[in-house]
Amino acid sequence: MSQTAAPPPPATAPSQDAPVASSTHVPAYAPGELAALAARHGLTVSGARPSLPAYVRQLWGRRHFIAAFATAKLTAQYSQAKLGQIWQIMTPLLNATVYYFIFGVLMNTKHGVADFVPFLVTGVFIWTFTSSSITAGTRAISGNIGLVRALHFPRASLPVALALQQLQQLLFSLGALTLILLAFGQYPRPSWLLALPALSLQALFNTGVSMAVARLTARTPDIAQLTPFVLRTWMYSSGVMWSLDHLLAGERVPRAVMVLLEYNPAAVYINLMRFALIDSYDAGQLPPHVWVAATGWALLCGVAGFVYFWKAEETYGRG
Repeated sequence: MSQTAAPPPPATAPSQDAPVASSTHVPAYAPGELAALAARHGLTVSGARPSLPAYVRQLWGRRHFIAAFATAKLTAQYSQAKLGQIWQIMTPLLNATVYYFIFGVLMNTKHGVADFVPFLVTGVFIWTFTSSSITAGTRAISGNIGLVRALHFPRASLPVALALQQLQQLLFSLGALTLILLAFGQYPRPSWLLALPALSLQALFNTGVSMAVARLTARTPDIAQLTPFVLRTWMYSSGVMWSLDHLLAGERVPRAVMVLLEYNPAAVYINLMRFALIDSYDAGQLPPHVWVAATGWALLCGVAGFVYFWKAEETYGRG
């Protein structure tokens, strides 16, 4: 009688608890070994903060983007308005007109101030440059959050570009300021050349403060709501609508307060521009060592603001 082979046992489905063999095997690495492996293949941490010199080089490499971004923002700012870019000049002029009637006429702050209209308009235009730069800085990260999260670039490009946009807008406004000065008998003279270094120092100061504010508002958005109140208080204490020289005359104000008001950066840059552009505003109305103060404020805030912003580079757009 022949023997037949026993049938094979029926196949059974693998238990859910049984380990499933993988076609690929990933070796286990210690954290230090992973870091060495990544470094060997040129991999870096996504979004890591570069060193300060490398960051400066990256920012310089994006200079064309910064200029194009600033110009595009400036062009689009009034694109929906019928008067378009004319508002770049009309806005500070209307502010100056309102301030003239309220402060110059009703409050009579023009008393004793020679060439009050050039004095006032110069103050308004130069103050607007600073206040607009700081206000733009509050929106540098939050207003471009999609760009920040989508692309890799030095984030300082944004506040720098917005500060450059405000400088471009000021240059448009200076054309109107020049016409006003000519209309009130202020003709070009060699001292007008001093406006160039004064505006350059102010632009560096504005950029530094804008970067510092950009970091603060990126982390605490509520600061943007407080900024207009801080700027308004700062404007009133900077001699935009009246002469600090007359206000501080006599012994009504303590000496320490006088020094703080005279050397606050907004007042320093406004007074330098008045000295450069207005005949009747002489050196006697400037505080001692005013150019040293202007340079010091520009370097201090420009460098400190940049470093402060860079230290939080890897946090922007997260959370």
